[in-house]
Amino acid sequence: MIKKLLLIVNPHSGTGKMRPQLLKVVEILSADDYSVTVYPTKARGDATLKVESLSNGDFDLIVVCGGDGTLNEVITGLMHSKISCPLGYIPSGTLNEWSQGLGISKNIAKAAKDIVSGNIIPLDIGKFDDKYFSYTASFGAFTSASYSAPQEIKNVFGQAAYFFEGVRSIGTIKPIKMKFVADDREVEGDFLFGAISNSMSVGGIVKFDQSVVKLNDGLFEVLLIKNPDNILKLQPLIDGILKKELNRDGIEFFHTKKLYVEAPGGLSWTLDGEYAEGKENIEISNIHNAINFIVP
Repeated sequence: MIKKLLLIVNPHSGTGKMRPQLLKVVEILSADDYSVTVYPTKARGDATLKVESLSNGDFDLIVVCGGDGTLNEVITGLMHSKISCPLGYIPSGTLNEWSQGLGISKNIAKAAKDIVSGNIIPLDIGKFDDKYFSYTASFGAFTSASYSAPQEIKNVFGQAAYFFEGVRSIGTIKPIKMKFVADDREVEGDFLFGAISNSMSVGGIVKFDQSVVKLNDGLFEVLLIKNPDNILKLQPLIDGILKKELNRDGIEFFHTKKLYVEAPGGLSWTLDGEYAEGKENIEISNIHNAINFIVP
């Protein structure tokens, strides 16, 4: 029996490397008795609108080929539409952080083959007020680099583009007075950086030990970096992050299923690498086993 597959492609993600391989991907997916419909996105937010327009039964599988932002759009569409359709991912962006933690190949043809032969697992999704994120909501130092670095620079320098854009913004970083209320604790103070995540890494810089992260346990990993009272204390904090020693003074790390945040209304956030406007009171919640995802 022929099954129906929707392949959503962002032709501009990363270096545009998907374009010359599109026919090969369609051939791989079609070999598993799928009738493939290709939908190239036309503008930011288009993937969300496309998925929102679907009804149960329109497709048996949705596959997205693009970067973290395109994946976020498709997941947002799935959450809004509530259709029950598995999701596969062929990463073709610059960072593709979430997929690396799931063992998804950076090779486009290999990732397509793994979708055909892979397993379906449930995964958690984050909700940031009325928005959704697959792997991180972050603020503060370096977080703006993911959306402020020009696309053409990302295409040439890859992950390094985020680092250099972040370094360029260091002089503008100021501590942010915030309050966090979780399931079992309350944290308040001045912070330089924070990430509420469901991923093995954040920004390509913060990397967690595998023992502390599980992508479908209904819990976020919360990492908060306090502003040190002495500039000399900043280096030990950075060193602790790089060495995954998250119990150092000035570092708050814990797990929670829900987080209430009090923050300045004009604070900029990043959701899966895309800009999101903050407000004074924010609720961030983990939607347990929200989507069915195909992994190798």
